[in-house]
Amino acid sequence: MLEIHVEETDTYTLCRPSGELDAYTVGAFRESLSKLAGHSHLLIDLSEVPFMDSAGLGALIGGIRRAREADGAVAVACTRPALTRLLHTTGFDRIVPVTESLEEAEEALLEGQPAESES
Repeated sequence: MLEIHVEETDTYTLCRPSGELDAYTVGAFRESLSKLAGHSHLLIDLSEVPFMDSAGLGALIGGIRRAREADGAVAVACTRPALTRLLHTTGFDRIVPVTESLEEAEEALLEGQPAESES
């Protein structure tokens, strides 16, 4: 069973799925990411995801695409070596920052935004 926790902080929106991301559970994840697409800073924490198949990876990529189309920034945190290896092997880390801690992901997310222009 997949649970998805969403938390608003002062600087970003945190999406934290918990459980396996596969063909059976991906619908809920895809729906959550669609709802979050308009947020300017989205941090996805996959540390509680023990397994992700191609359906989960596809939903993740689609969610990131929608967020970027809305001019949002996205970063991914993942403490699970097997899942981090999957993200690196598939080249996912070339489209968004993938870090091993929430703190590093937050830093990458906020650094990736262009500075606001001064008037």
